[in-house]
Amino acid sequence: MLGYHRGMSARKNHLDGLAISLLLACCLFWGFQQVLIKATIAEISPMFQASLRLLGATALLWLWCTWRGIPLFRRDGSWRAGLLAGALFGGEFACIYLGLQYTTASRLTVFLYTSPFWVALLVPLWVGAERLRGMQWVGLLAAFVAVVFALREGFTGDHASTVRGDMLGLLAGMFWGLTTVVIRSSGLTRISAEKLLFYQLAVSALAFPAFSLAMGEVWVWRFSPFAITSLLLQTVIGAFASYLAWMWMLGHYPATKISVFVFLTPLFALLFGAVWLGESVTPGLLAALATVAVGILVVNGKPGGRLAEDGAVTRQVRDNDISL
Repeated sequence: MLGYHRGMSARKNHLDGLAISLLLACCLFWGFQQVLIKATIAEISPMFQASLRLLGATALLWLWCTWRGIPLFRRDGSWRAGLLAGALFGGEFACIYLGLQYTTASRLTVFLYTSPFWVALLVPLWVGAERLRGMQWVGLLAAFVAVVFALREGFTGDHASTVRGDMLGLLAGMFWGLTTVVIRSSGLTRISAEKLLFYQLAVSALAFPAFSLAMGEVWVWRFSPFAITSLLLQTVIGAFASYLAWMWMLGHYPATKISVFVFLTPLFALLFGAVWLGESVTPGLLAALATVAVGILVVNGKPGGRLAEDGAVTRQVRDNDISL
């Protein structure tokens, strides 16, 4: 697993091979995960399913930190921002699990992954070094348009019955984006990735069982092999390993450049839906995949020949990374 280094030398202003590999792996699983959650709702109620996942991931993270000797309860002035990040994280996943009752996994996913726009718009207000330039905005817009184009068939016809799920997907995207903004603007990147994730998992794990009971969900404890496998994948890979990697990357790489990669997840979700549900992969989808790739390259392009500017960027990052 990934370690955490506090020195500013650990932060980078561009994505390297490690970051790109981790991002691709995370996006691949997250695309699969949306379809997996949707399929499991038929057997396990959504908030109960989320509760089991979050409780299991919190326990795994606590064991991991105990084994690694990583302190989770040491006073460092981060608790206010940490609780806020945890509440936003919980809001995101409540919207995801509830929304999948009313709309398809692919439709909800495309709305969920509007989160980079919240990051791109709000993070530069606190971290000037992460402000996007003109061509990078073009790349971001191209990536988003490509996602909408790839899923255009799902937006035709009468979809009145899915409006509630679509709105929940948009809210989930907003909560995700705001979580990233809080993490980057409050100095939470100065604490360990493990503690940062623990704030989010633990707050949600405490709240979700109460939400489930308040909604009148029935807690059925006899699961099929498929449901057990789904919960294990959601817990171990989804809520533990992939989110820990994401938290680590937020502390080491620019949030705006990381977040644009999430545009790949709706396309992975569509591809998994095609394999799982037998949906066809159209030429439009392939064109969208190519457009997203180009958009990512544009957003991650470094300005050439600006050594002085690179130094100013480093100073800006250092000045804005002030822990609470």
